[in-house]
Amino acid sequence: MAVQPYDGSIAMLPVAQLYARDVPDLHTPEGADLLQILWCPFDHPIMPRTVLVWRSAVTITDILTTPPEPPAMQFDSYLPEPCLLHPEQVTEYPDHLELSAELQEQLRQWSVPEAAEEDMDPWTYYDCVLSSAPGWKVGGWPAWDSTDPIPRPCPECGTEMEVLLTIATFEEGDDEGRSWSPSEDPDAEPPSGSEHFDPNQPTAVQIGSGYRQQLYVCPAAPEHPHIELMT
Repeated sequence: MAVQPYDGSIAMLPVAQLYARDVPDLHTPEGADLLQILWCPFDHPIMPRTVLVWRSAVTITDILTTPPEPPAMQFDSYLPEPCLLHPEQVTEYPDHLELSAELQEQLRQWSVPEAAEEDMDPWTYYDCVLSSAPGWKVGGWPAWDSTDPIPRPCPECGTEMEVLLTIATFEEGDDEGRSWSPSEDPDAEPPSGSEHFDPNQPTAVQIGSGYRQQLYVCPAAPEHPHIELMT
């Protein structure tokens, strides 16, 4: 639900907290082993603006048990539901739009039989089933559903930037076989206090009309300014 404009100060909301010990591919600046991601719960201009805070875990002693909630938000879906992460490492491949024409043709021919079984065209089959995992994820390859690939140079040094985090509206992909779905614990219970828990939207976050917000960082220097894209 949208709210009326608010002129006071707004608390940044916690979005994700990642420890290097839990995420092997998380490249941190020297001396940091913890990444905290916050955002403003208003569009800037089409999605929340994020802030990356790189920290050393041993320096954190005064911990808030309850993060402050803002007096106003543009949408209720900009207040994430608390979730506990169980990281699982998977292998991804580039979107077909980032491949050479020759490799695209090879993949098209190879994917025809499998795509027919899923009632998909070869490119949709490759992108949904084999290429890029859906849902929230650290690193990996970007999916280009709503736009073509664009250059992503670091605004400070020009190095091509890499995906840091994908903030997704949905966890499930578009294939009926749910090829990327994790093996859930059959004894797991929904989070306490979550009356309408949806495993396809565990964070209750919605980006735009159901898109993804991708954060990119410079691999040469993660502390350089990051960029954001909606895909």
